Amino acid sequence: MWLTWRVATERALYGEAGFYLRERPSGHFRTSVNASAAFADAMVALLEEVDAELGGPDVLDFVDIGAGEGLLVTQVLAAAEPTLRDRLRVTAVDLSPRPEGLPERIAWRVNVPAGITGLAIANEWLDNVPLDVVEQTADGPRLIMVNAHTGEERLGGPPRPADRAWLDRWWPLSRVGSRAEIGWPRDEAWASVLVRLTRGRAIAVDYAHPVDNRPPCGTLTGYRDGAVVAPVPDGTCDITAHVALDACAEAGRRAGAISTTLSTQRDALRGLGIAGARPPIDLARTDPRAYLRALARASEEGELIDPAGFGGFGWLTQRR
Repeated sequence: MWLTWRVATERALYGEAGFYLRERPSGHFRTSVNASAAFADAMVALLEEVDAELGGPDVLDFVDIGAGEGLLVTQVLAAAEPTLRDRLRVTAVDLSPRPEGLPERIAWRVNVPAGITGLAIANEWLDNVPLDVVEQTADGPRLIMVNAHTGEERLGGPPRPADRAWLDRWWPLSRVGSRAEIGWPRDEAWASVLVRLTRGRAIAVDYAHPVDNRPPCGTLTGYRDGAVVAPVPDGTCDITAHVALDACAEAGRRAGAISTTLSTQRDALRGLGIAGARPPIDLARTDPRAYLRALARASEEGELIDPAGFGGFGWLTQRR
């Protein structure tokens, strides 16, 4: 069956018995959340900043979009100080079933709630929003069609005018054979978060690239059992593509954001106290166990801010 990549990916990931309705992400790839509890500590620090900016409201929202197994919301609740924790309204958003054992006070939803006052975080969510792929030919861009069972590709017809407009603005193609991923579905998904944010911050964290340095062959990739595989949209693997966060930022501004910051995870987490600093060697003599714990924590923090790994992720922060 020949389909556009957007339709094929939607069916493979979210259709009946789709990958994300059947599988847990931690079995197939690592994220900042399951790499270290330090990421949750950074979210608590962010919540404290937002809480202060909003004047300490009676109810402060924390919304985790693409919550997976609910690890981040669980860790944030455990790490927050009681004066903050008691005011938190925690919502996990995911299409998969509610995990067993999740604390009862955590709401589990399939869509982003309206009226958020606080912090909404989308960690590696936008990269799984399905999109179409085009290839530049001598006659202009053509949609790539994919066989959903084998992953084989062939050229289809030209993209729609709205797709061409997005490409011309955000991913212009100048060479025959170059490819692009049409990102406006991610723009719309992100804008849908901003319009549900009443006051506070919304943050998207993902693999990203800027308009002046788009990858010439695109970024479509598959993951299965912790390994990179061919992106075959048959429901047996994750299918992902890097995000044009600069385009999402513009969509967020149109949706009402009053300030925008684009940075890297390294810079963002270092600003929240995640430094990866090794403990003093004297601690090894006075308290060897504490030294080993601190050394392990420093290693975890180092992974989160490594510019060649998680630290190279893009962070899009917008406020309302």
